[in-house]
Amino acid sequence: LSSPTLQVSQMCLSRPQKLCNFLEWREYKLIYKRYASLFFITCVDKTDNELITLEVIHQFVEVLDRYFGNVCELDLIFNFHKAYYILDELLIAGEQQETSKKAVLKLITEQDAVCEEGADKDMQ
Repeated sequence: LSSPTLQVSQMCLSRPQKLCNFLEWREYKLIYKRYASLFFITCVDKTDNELITLEVIHQFVEVLDRYFGNVCELDLIFNFHKAYYILDELLIAGEQQETSKKAVLKLITEQDAVCEEGADKDMQ
């Protein structure tokens, strides 16, 4: 028996591109979107709106793109903590909290500045 992560990944990766981005899996829905070589997959309740979820994925990718400058797999691998921080600014408990990309980027930039100040103090 394979892990849920492996099952979900295989289901989404094996689907032809022309099929819709929604799948039923167990008692949930999988909603995914491919951007170049990156796949963003969410697992939501069957009652959740698919199009809103796709919009949240798109907003997340747009913020990642602006922050990293054309985000790629290596950005996410080596800066996964920043990707999670961005996601935390967009969502709380699975619900969208911030719709403004500018506001999210401003908060992330401020957090980066605080982290850099702390690193500079540690080096002195």
